Order: sequence, then structure tokens, then C-alpha cells
Amino acid sequence: MPAPTHSDLSDPAELFRHSLRLLLDKDIAGWTALWAEDGVMEFPFAPPAWPKVLSGREAVAAYMRDYPDHIDLHEFRDLRVHRTDAEGTVIVEMRGVGRLVASGAPFDMSYIAVVTARHGRFVAYRDYWNPLAAVDSGQDLPGSTLR
Repeated sequence: MPAPTHSDLSDPAELFRHSLRLLLDKDIAGWTALWAEDGVMEFPFAPPAWPKVLSGREAVAAYMRDYPDHIDLHEFRDLRVHRTDAEGTVIVEMRGVGRLVASGAPFDMSYIAVVTARHGRFVAYRDYWNPLAAVDSGQDLPGSTLR
């Protein structure tokens, strides 16, 4: 199956699905390229020393740069993409499954994300994952070094 063109990614659900394939391929530069220059990523449940908001593509890129060094993602299970009445916005439910690179321990995290895209780029992404579960289990995840 050929890689989607930018015009194929004007649908926010397809853009999101493509972004997951890039994460599984550990193509963080490709994933970051899907962001609008002024896109904003939010983590409403971030623990105290972690960022709650990343403003701009460069901030998102810096946050995600070392992601594959921490988590080896194998698949996204239970993926459900819900369309909304808000133009360009989808709500996504999924589980990221893989292993933690440092320890080899299993990684299995549930996510809900509210994602808005315009012109084939992410402009807003609220990531409702549970970093407290990761901290409680001693997992070394991206963001834990952003103190």
C-alpha cells in the first residue's frame, strides 16, 4: 500500500491513522512533520514536573525526539476514531502496546485524545493518557526528563 499523499491526509481521521503508522515505524521526524508550525499539544493529566503544554512544532519535536529510546511500540490496539460536529476534530480511543526499552518490561497504556487538524496538519492535540500510572510503575517515559 503506497504512503498517503498530503492531500489524502486532509481528513483528520486518516491523518491520525497515518501518524500512528509513523510512530510504529519510529519515524519521529515524519510524525513531527504532520504538525502545523503553531500546533499545540496538551497533557491535562501531566504530573507536576512534566510539561502540560507544548506550543509549536519545535516544542513537540523536542519532546518526542527520544521517544523510541524509551518505548518500543509494537501496535495500537482497540483503536476507535469518533468524528465530532466540530470541524476537523476527532476523538480517539486506543491502547499503545510494546515494551520499555531500558527494562524490557511490557508497556500497555490506554489513551484518549481530542485532535484537531486543518489543511492536513495537527493544530491541537489534547492527550489524556495517565502519566501517573507510568510514574507509579517506575517507567522511564518521554517527558520524565523535562523537569
